[in-house]
Amino acid sequence: MSARSLSLLTFICMLWALNVVVSRLVVDGMGVPPLWFAALRSLVVVTVLARYLRPLPPRWPWVALVTFMISGGSFGLLFAGLRDATPSAAAVVSLSGAPLTVVFAILILKEKVRWRRGVGIALSFLGVAVAIASPSGWSSSVGLIFVGASAIVGALGSVWLKTIELPPLRLQAWAGLVSAIVLFPLSAMTEGGQATSIIAGGWRFAAGLAFSALVVSVFAHTVYFRLLRDHDANLIAPLTLMTPIFTIAAGAAITGDDVGPQLLIGALIAASGVLVILVRPSRELFKPLLVRTRI
Repeated sequence: MSARSLSLLTFICMLWALNVVVSRLVVDGMGVPPLWFAALRSLVVVTVLARYLRPLPPRWPWVALVTFMISGGSFGLLFAGLRDATPSAAAVVSLSGAPLTVVFAILILKEKVRWRRGVGIALSFLGVAVAIASPSGWSSSVGLIFVGASAIVGALGSVWLKTIELPPLRLQAWAGLVSAIVLFPLSAMTEGGQATSIIAGGWRFAAGLAFSALVVSVFAHTVYFRLLRDHDANLIAPLTLMTPIFTIAAGAAITGDDVGPQLLIGALIAASGVLVILVRPSRELFKPLLVRTRI
């Protein structure tokens, strides 16, 4: 990999990490309802990528379900969790998406797992448990339930993504469309204060929405999939483990997360387990979305 490609991938991981912190500031600091934020984010994405919706993909109801799981469904739960959970703790719990993806692949796709990946799965879950049991993790445990649910939904969608053949931009366009269709009425039925929160947030909310939708979802993922086109996924995917590291650092620096030694130890154990999973060969797993199970 060239220095330029490595720099681009590092920059993308930084953007993904900052997105968690920005989302925390939006749903917690500005009081924007999480499903409403996820719906607006999806609307911006599909508006920008609308031309990629046609033609109608084969088995479009299945495409709609899977793309919703790896986008609006997973993001909605993550944003709900970030009302209580710190970005640092959320980053560690989100690492459970990788072992969960393998577990679902075993159950659904009959993926064969040998002892090395079994050790990786065990280490990942152990690290997450250590992080949750830390003082900072335990204090945000309610929010981490939603973050864990987000990882489950995203992992399941990542497994089923293997059954869909769509170019990345069409995949993102459909994810945005379906997520907007589902999340707007869901927000209307379960949340309140949508309009007032936007008005109160003003330009800060607009900047956060633009960053999450345009910079992170459209720009970062477009560059990421181009890197995957030019380089082996077995090289790219392990490097995305920079994302939780950057998230923990950004959480400590920007939102003042209490990053104690137990949380860091848990993160290290979980990341080590995920790395073992990533470097082992697999015919069934879509490795580019193992660390980050949402688009």
